[in-house]
Amino acid sequence: MELKGKVALITGGARGIGKAIAEHLAAKGADLVIADISYDSAAETAKELASTGVRTLALKLDVSKSAEVSAAFESLMKEFGRLDILVNNAGITRDGLLLRMKEEDWDAVIGINLKGVFLCSKEAVKVMVKQKFGRIINIASVVAFMGNPGQANYSASKAGIVGLTKTTAKEYASRGITVNAVAPGFIATAMTDALAENVRQEMLKSIPAGTFGSVKDVAGAVAFFASPDSSYVTGQVIHVNGGMYM
Repeated sequence: MELKGKVALITGGARGIGKAIAEHLAAKGADLVIADISYDSAAETAKELASTGVRTLALKLDVSKSAEVSAAFESLMKEFGRLDILVNNAGITRDGLLLRMKEEDWDAVIGINLKGVFLCSKEAVKVMVKQKFGRIINIASVVAFMGNPGQANYSASKAGIVGLTKTTAKEYASRGITVNAVAPGFIATAMTDALAENVRQEMLKSIPAGTFGSVKDVAGAVAFFASPDSSYVTGQVIHVNGGMYM
């Protein structure tokens, strides 16, 4: 229960990796704010986690809209009075080769994946500076380092997160705030489950460990950055990819 008394906000926290992170932090005693584009999904996850004994709050949030981000932080501060951990997990894809990529698909991915991290981190820092304590954990991706055909927008957004992580870490290390990133590789989700078997096998060939990762693998890395064990670690990226990128 090393996070008991701490308050964590997870964006995109209703499903998938975000939900796994929320479950892991709840198991360590953290109170949770589940923010998601779907309020119903956020409320369902918040209710589920509240049954474990932690306090929860569900919020509808489009992280690309500054007014919604400001309102969300106002709501969580009214409810909890503090914010100790921010996990910037919300993200989308709009894949397509560069020559065929629509401008609106570029803007949508950059807006959610990168601008959203900027907006949420900016609001979080305002709170954390006053507390002289904070943990910001950004979810990047292996494609930020390797690139991936058909994902120019997604790769750019995730690479941008790495640069933003390092700069924010340098700006606020002296204020008791650490800022780090987790870069998942291929993680077993509903999306990978739906792939044709030959496609899955080709993907597995690129992973030395020979298996897809689990959402719990990502959640464990996030929990480390949120914990007291990482108090002297900032501006870093943990790669969770089974050796796909080293």
